[in-house]
Amino acid sequence: MLAYRLLTGEDTSAFCHKVTEALSKGWVLHGSPAYGFDAASGKMRCAQAMVKEVEGAYAPEMKLGSL
Repeated sequence: MLAYRLLTGEDTSAFCHKVTEALSKGWVLHGSPAYGFDAASGKMRCAQAMVKEVEGAYAPEMKLGSL
């Protein structure tokens, strides 16, 4: 099964660490990152889609971050 998750966060080094951690756990970048201004907070935000091949079938209760 191909699992999908979208990582989001403020444009800080913490976001880069979040993506790097996912890569170290076998997730793969899927497409280009997105970058936009959050007018409510006045900060730039990033998003990166990630995918990973995993054993088994999809179930809604899956904890994607722990795969």
